[in-house]
Amino acid sequence: MQDAPLLIRDILRHGQQVHGDSSVVTVEAGGHRTATFNEVATRTEKLAAALTRLGVEAGDRVGTFAWNNQGHLEAYLGVPSMGAVLHTLNIRLPADQLSYVINHAEDRVIIVDASLIPLLAAIRDELKTVETIVVAGEGDTSGLGDTLSYERLLAAEEPGFDWPDLDERSAAAMCYTSGTTGHPKGVVYSHRSTWLHTMAEQASSSVGMTENDRILIIVPMFHANAWGTPYGAWMAGTDMIMPQMFLMGEQLAAVINEHHPTLSCGVPTIWNGLLALDTPIDFSTVRAITAGGAAVPQSLIEAFEERFGVTIVQGWGMTETSPLAAFGLPPARRRDGHDAMYYKVKAGRVVPGVEVRVVAEDGTVLPNDGTSVGEFEIRGPWVTGAYYKDEDPQKFHDGWLRTGDVGSLDPQGYMTISDRTKDVIKSGGEWISSVELENAVMSHPDVFEAAVIAVPDPKWSERPLVAVVPRPGRSPAPGDLVAYLTDRVPRWWLPEQWTFVGEIPKTSVGKFDKKVMRAEFADGAYEVQHATPPR
Repeated sequence: MQDAPLLIRDILRHGQQVHGDSSVVTVEAGGHRTATFNEVATRTEKLAAALTRLGVEAGDRVGTFAWNNQGHLEAYLGVPSMGAVLHTLNIRLPADQLSYVINHAEDRVIIVDASLIPLLAAIRDELKTVETIVVAGEGDTSGLGDTLSYERLLAAEEPGFDWPDLDERSAAAMCYTSGTTGHPKGVVYSHRSTWLHTMAEQASSSVGMTENDRILIIVPMFHANAWGTPYGAWMAGTDMIMPQMFLMGEQLAAVINEHHPTLSCGVPTIWNGLLALDTPIDFSTVRAITAGGAAVPQSLIEAFEERFGVTIVQGWGMTETSPLAAFGLPPARRRDGHDAMYYKVKAGRVVPGVEVRVVAEDGTVLPNDGTSVGEFEIRGPWVTGAYYKDEDPQKFHDGWLRTGDVGSLDPQGYMTISDRTKDVIKSGGEWISSVELENAVMSHPDVFEAAVIAVPDPKWSERPLVAVVPRPGRSPAPGDLVAYLTDRVPRWWLPEQWTFVGEIPKTSVGKFDKKVMRAEFADGAYEVQHATPPR
């Protein structure tokens, strides 16, 4: 058989040559702008030529500090294809972590959206390796020192860049974890791993985008490469709708009503926010929504099906897994009389190309029986084998990545995640799943969001504390919520301690930030109410 390297260059060429009429829509204040794949590819060629003129060479890191928009897509395609390394910078990282990842990656160039200049300007003096800052759009650049204009750079170049032949195992892109404990860690994706991940995502048993689809990409392009959807959409000729910063409920509803996507992807908090609106939202064209980044409550899946007639499909993965590792379509052959919802609430079904196993604390590999609980470990061609310039042997076990997620794996490959290793509650020697307890609380009609942390207890060692964000106009009482949970969780899980808050802190990628919650509890920031569960 012939042998050819798997390169992002060839994903770019395929979309340009075969799907040149497909479109990229970028939402803007008061409207939107549209470009064809052919136009985007031409601009991508000019970007590569401009970066070459600036001295960017193979292996150099080019950072992007940008929203989901056309320019960011041009960098996605052009930077790796020219042999440099795309480093997507998380715009929601704290300043100290942002400067850390830029310096740790040794970015030479940063492309920044004008609206984000103040965030980058705040750390400009701390950046040790950045030689050039390129600004997309118009804004006050005085805080950045000397800068270059993205559009002027492209205007000075001609199309038709001569893309190089590269080693498929060379670095294509890198992304840092969200740094919930310690410094963020860098994960470097190769051309080969990205290509294989894109093919896995394109399978009909996965996201399965086609030329007939229009995908609204809500998950940030700095979060694990937007779950790989830009590359998948470009390969398939799927129209892309890029919402930029217009992600609040009313704004997103307007985008859906105007642009009629067939697919979308985003974290559960986004979809929960849409449910809270009274605004009519036209989901008639949407065939499926992919949700990930955090557990999707059954109540959210049911509410979307009932109100909008839309299926929410869970996906599971990590920055370290590119990220797709499991996708939750129900199977054709359902065992033991289970209905479709039984499978929809699971984290997902292991996708072809990766292997997942469950491991006990002593290292014993547990059976895939759906009941044995341990830590998930994973390996495969798009799973990282090491962190960038950061030894962390604790995260790896016999060639498998330790995920930090705890749960069980059933005989059909469906993963049930019950907790993170650092979040599980050990009460009286028994485990309480904070995730399952959160989902049960959030199924109450008066609850908008709920997060559970372990708090010290003199008798049981740890007990759950539930932080609740009520729905607007609702005032659930602890006793009522305990009564509601009585038939939904084991009795010894029933929480005695409750607090009601206006907002639950979240990480830069939209997960409940339990590290912050634990610190707030320790500082006495929560007004704790008590309820006496039945025993």
